[in-house]
Amino acid sequence: MEFIASSSTYCPAATPTPTSSLPPRSSSSSTASFPFRPPSLRGCACRAILSTHTTQKEKNGMLGARSSDLDQLSGLTALSPLDGRYWGKVKELAPFMSEYGLIYYRVLVEIKWLLKLSQIPEIVEVPSFSEDARSYLQGVIDGFSVSDALEIKNIEKVTNHDVKAVEYFLKQKCQSNAEVAKVLEFFHFACTSEDINNLAHGLMLKEAMGSVMFPVMDKIIKSLCNMAKDNAQVSMLSRTHGQPASPTTLGKEMAIFAVRLSRERKELSQVEFLGKFAGAVGNYNAHVVAYPDVNWPQIAEEFVKSLGLSFNPYVPQIETHDYMAKLFHSLIQFNNILIDFDRDVWGYISLGYFKQITKAGEIGSSTMPHKVNPIDFENSEGNLGVANGGLSHLSMKLPISRWQRDLTDSTVLRNMGVGIGHSLLAYKSTLQGIGKLQVNEARLSEDLKQCWEVLAEPIQTVMRRYGVPEPYEKLKELTRGRAVTKESIRDFIEGLDIPEAAKTNLLKLTPDTYIGAAVELARTVEQAADLL
Repeated sequence: MEFIASSSTYCPAATPTPTSSLPPRSSSSSTASFPFRPPSLRGCACRAILSTHTTQKEKNGMLGARSSDLDQLSGLTALSPLDGRYWGKVKELAPFMSEYGLIYYRVLVEIKWLLKLSQIPEIVEVPSFSEDARSYLQGVIDGFSVSDALEIKNIEKVTNHDVKAVEYFLKQKCQSNAEVAKVLEFFHFACTSEDINNLAHGLMLKEAMGSVMFPVMDKIIKSLCNMAKDNAQVSMLSRTHGQPASPTTLGKEMAIFAVRLSRERKELSQVEFLGKFAGAVGNYNAHVVAYPDVNWPQIAEEFVKSLGLSFNPYVPQIETHDYMAKLFHSLIQFNNILIDFDRDVWGYISLGYFKQITKAGEIGSSTMPHKVNPIDFENSEGNLGVANGGLSHLSMKLPISRWQRDLTDSTVLRNMGVGIGHSLLAYKSTLQGIGKLQVNEARLSEDLKQCWEVLAEPIQTVMRRYGVPEPYEKLKELTRGRAVTKESIRDFIEGLDIPEAAKTNLLKLTPDTYIGAAVELARTVEQAADLL
């Protein structure tokens, strides 16, 4: 049987009128709640397309199921797994990266701009607002609800223009305040839609990164730092090209990833979120005609900075999105490093270096009862790949726009939440996987004891120091392609013409003690990682 959904879960005809609103935004908040779920299809005219391979009985059964338990099916009918299967793990992004979030920040920008106009002395038509009027306008922002967003969507059905719908909504909303009602036409004054949108997108990204993404990234880095310190002295056989190599410690290998991720995390934190507010083609054309005595570039800079964004003075119609490209490229690099970690840990689990703590009731394989699969790291790797695909397109496409502006960025920008959402999902999977890991020191030690050939490196290096001819060649003849044992290594060392003290030190070496400065590198990882 084949089932092809003809519409997404979010159908306006099926959307019930919500009774709750989202909490106010706060840049200091580390979490965010989003108290509505994807709506059911009750009362919706949309219907799934059932292929001709489906029997009539199957069709009837499917349609019957959809009408009998629609609330349960809301997650099942979402086209994106982020809005269905994985909703519970990514929903804290929804207040920022959803359509609701975009509309909310548009409303915020429009109101803040009206308030800014009231503070410009030359614009006498918009006198300074009273405390009551300012409080009323702030209340529209703080009390903005899903009902308000749905009302704007209904207006958009008529205007066929999303930003104009916000303007009309605000004019309707503010008619009840006598003071604001006198200046309704100054909503969206001298603005192009992109003036509103680019600031909304900047705020969406800044809040999503600061409130949701950075805290989870920091948890990963902190977890790796803890793993590094806890296992600083746990010796481990290295593998280069998949073959036994000079030993390291498990802690030091975890420290490498902590430092790499921390470096990218720092790069991400230094990205400036830019905004423009210069009108239709970036020259303040309409502004200057209406109020020639106002220093509009200065006003625009003050306004953009008041929102917590950095000002971009040289733009066409759009903000040129270069900072977004930088942000998404840095996210891709963070994700690539995490893919490397996921694959390494997957391999260590395969070698038996890690055991995985099991959970009662969980099943690893539908046919092999013994299996405990590394599914968290596999899930993370897969979602990081999906994320990077989307983020790569965003970073490559967004800085390119024909002449002063084309509309290709608009539809692409609506997908920012996809790449970020799959990244968040992956981060949480990695953290879940780390929480299940249990070091198997016996297995680590077993591998080291079987690889005495790794001591060929220090022996030939000491031989070089003391002038023994052809040291590399002699060790190559002893070890390459041959079984090397503790006894054969000791016999070779005993026969060397080097000082007794040097010979004694070599005889003390074992595969598990030949780890160089690995212990200290692992112990000092937090200083190196420079956690933010």
